[in-house]
Amino acid sequence: MAPDLTKQVLTNTAETVLARRYYLKDSAGVPLETWETLCRRVANAVAEVDRESEQFEKLKDDFFVMIYSMDFLPNSPCLMNAGTDLGQLSACFVLPVEDSMDGIFSAIRNGALVHKTGGGTGYSFSRLRSKNASVRSTQGVASGPLSFAAVFDAATETIKQGGKRRGANMGVLRIDHPDILDFIAAKEDQGKFNNFNFSVAITDDFMEAVESDGEYTLIEPSSGTIVKELKAREVFERIIDLAWHNGEPGVLFIDAANRGNMTPQLGEFEATNPCGEQWLLPYESCNLGSVNLANFIKDDDVDYDRLKSIVHIATTFLDNVIDCNRFPIKEIEEMTLKTRKIGLGIMGMHDMLIQLGVAYGSEEGRELCAKVMRFIRQCSEDRSRQLAELKGPFPAYDPAINEYPPRRNAALTSIQPTGTVSMIADCASGCEPYYSIVMVKNVMDGDRLILVNKYFEAVASKEGFYSEELMTKVADSGTVVGHEEIPEMWQKVFCTAQDIQPEDHIRMQGILQQNGVDSSISKTINLPNKATREEVKLAYIMGYRSGCKGLTVYRDGSRDSQVLNTKDSGPGEDRTMMVSTEGQCKRILPDTLDAKRYRLKDQDQKSVYIIVCFDENEQPMEVFAKFPFDNRLDLKDKSTMWTTTCRLVSLALRFRVPMDEIIKQLDRSSGHMQDLPAQLSKLFKSFMAGTQHGFASACPECSGPLIFEEGCETCHDCGYSKCS
Repeated sequence: MAPDLTKQVLTNTAETVLARRYYLKDSAGVPLETWETLCRRVANAVAEVDRESEQFEKLKDDFFVMIYSMDFLPNSPCLMNAGTDLGQLSACFVLPVEDSMDGIFSAIRNGALVHKTGGGTGYSFSRLRSKNASVRSTQGVASGPLSFAAVFDAATETIKQGGKRRGANMGVLRIDHPDILDFIAAKEDQGKFNNFNFSVAITDDFMEAVESDGEYTLIEPSSGTIVKELKAREVFERIIDLAWHNGEPGVLFIDAANRGNMTPQLGEFEATNPCGEQWLLPYESCNLGSVNLANFIKDDDVDYDRLKSIVHIATTFLDNVIDCNRFPIKEIEEMTLKTRKIGLGIMGMHDMLIQLGVAYGSEEGRELCAKVMRFIRQCSEDRSRQLAELKGPFPAYDPAINEYPPRRNAALTSIQPTGTVSMIADCASGCEPYYSIVMVKNVMDGDRLILVNKYFEAVASKEGFYSEELMTKVADSGTVVGHEEIPEMWQKVFCTAQDIQPEDHIRMQGILQQNGVDSSISKTINLPNKATREEVKLAYIMGYRSGCKGLTVYRDGSRDSQVLNTKDSGPGEDRTMMVSTEGQCKRILPDTLDAKRYRLKDQDQKSVYIIVCFDENEQPMEVFAKFPFDNRLDLKDKSTMWTTTCRLVSLALRFRVPMDEIIKQLDRSSGHMQDLPAQLSKLFKSFMAGTQHGFASACPECSGPLIFEEGCETCHDCGYSKCS
């Protein structure tokens, strides 16, 4: 493949994300790179492994063109660190937590080293003895896994990953651990364990007990003795209740994962990386990268020939990353080199379907995606076998155990989050459908910019139904569905995550898992806010039966919010009234209102709680600020300013001042991106951008709305991700 130096046109969002997170900078923070020079840096560093090969120069060019054209992008640590002194290129790690003080604090130390270099870590706390179990060495009792998880969480909070990536963890506990009920409820209070995703490792035995309405046993890990029996359905209902409440804990089907363990002689899977797509043995790491399926459509079909070529190059690239990687600790290097696992994934899957006129939630769409994923997996395996012939198979390959021809890599494929890299490539993330097709962006001068998906704009223009009025209607409604101007076919093709039925999300995850995904899949099963606990239960059961290795559900509006003082007014009673003040109508509010609480950071990085009260139509009516400030004189003025601003905004809301006018005044009053006017403006903008979804959680870096997808919260404004 000859180098193609045609200028790559980046979107404004891509340029912003690259400049903020990826380009190398000078001491003043000024970027020293462009997209082209970044791609050269990465390609040259990874190709260096084959410097003595006669294919070296071609390999450098192949790597460069593949990345520069965005046919494939490696994970963020590789883009950030390849060719630098840091040189740590992996995204995913699992570290063991042994049942001893030395083992626990060694894990904390190792996790800190991983986070410092830009990686995310998974921990299983299942080996730790339960709370109040005896500790023979001290004649005392154990404090239990959750107490130590809090120490891990606090350690993560102190690690700043060079301003580019923050620490992220997955905490796992087996369903048969005696402390499982405490673990399930650990994140009911969303102010705790903010640096962790929590997931329950569910066994086949447990699920069988759920289905038969039987009991199952809790086993003390330090002794292997049975300590108690619980009703499986009652425990399952508790998981369902908390998942309905705020999306956590997730579930991991650990027996399904271990059935796919290609090196059982090295141990069993206990945990995954933070977003759940990589099942790894203790001390294993995995480097990831994703093929951009949006780029492989030719003559109204998938260009399988070109896709095969890119998959071969990408497999070679990811294998090389293992050898040029600088691992944070020796044990990780040793284990990774034994298995040489790679995680070749996809992004732009919804773009591929859209270009072919196929609906994401259709059987045709699922079958096509499964066919493409099987093809990618087979091409990657073919290349891995070729690499094994050239360089040798992974050292842990054992022909007595591994019933397949020698290959270079023990695992080849997964589907991981691509939140920020898909922003660079301007495509849908991972295997997720688009979250929105038309969005409103409010800018500082008060104007509303309508941002339209490039494929939807092209179709609407070609088919003759494009208009600014229609785009505004779609943006305000949050969906293309239900607009009579849009032909029914295109309403189906451009359905977004919220429009697609939960069971169709699960069917897509299940069919991909069983057709070409070695490890697992990071995907969110989106549920509407009105979804019931029974629907969450059915989603988990369906995911288990579909062969998924893990599942994350998210009920819209349930994360980072808390309903306060909810009280029904009574049948048919409307407590919202009007009074007249000089010709204007001011609403008299009922005694109780629904409310949501948002935890923000001010410009001094102090926590401030914003409480927004809503009427029966989910329109904001009042705004309050609460501060956990010390009673210090130097903070009194700040408290007064926040309180006064909230009162004025509340008054404007009750007099029905248009939301865009309130936003305009807040923007004009703002002097800092994290002062109160800016924070309130961002919240109101997120409300206007997704009217049927209510307020979004606020990004801690730019205060933009956070979207929950791929098992994680991501800001589409600045590229921030809670999990990376």
